[in-house]
Amino acid sequence: MKLWTLLFLALLPFAANALEVGDKLAPWTLLDQYDQPYTLGDDTQILLVARSMDAAKIVNGALQGTPKTFLESRHAVFVADIQKMPAIIAKMFAVPAMRAYSYRVMLDRDSRVVPRYPGDAEKVLVLRLHNGRVVSQAQFANAESLRSALAQP
Repeated sequence: MKLWTLLFLALLPFAANALEVGDKLAPWTLLDQYDQPYTLGDDTQILLVARSMDAAKIVNGALQGTPKTFLESRHAVFVADIQKMPAIIAKMFAVPAMRAYSYRVMLDRDSRVVPRYPGDAEKVLVLRLHNGRVVSQAQFANAESLRSALAQP
C-alpha cells in the first residue's frame, strides 16, 4: 500500500503539467532578443514553444521567407528555452544572431516558462488559444508541416 502511495505522489507533478483543452494559461512576461518585454495575454491566439536548438531551427525554417508581420498578424508568439545554452554563447553569438530574424523570439533564459508546456524536446509545440484558453495543441517535427499549420486560420 505504501508503494502505491509513493508512486502516486511521485507522478503527481507530471499530471499537474499536462495541458488539456479548456485550460487557462497563466500569464508570464519574457524579454525578446531586443530586450523588449512581452506579456502573454488573452489576445494571443497561437503559442509556439521550442525546448531545444533543433526545435528552434524548425520554427526558423518554417518562418523563412515570411513577411515581417507574419506572426503578429496571426497573434502568434514564439518562445524559446535557451537556459541550456552557455550564457557567454547566448550573449556573444546566439542572441545577436537572432536580431537578424524577421520575427520576435521570447527568450526563456531561466526555463521558468517553457516547462509549463509539455512536449518532446526536439519538436515544436503549437498551442492554439482563445481568450487565454487552450483550444488545441499539436507538435511538429519539421518546418514544412509547421508552416502549413501556421498558414491555416
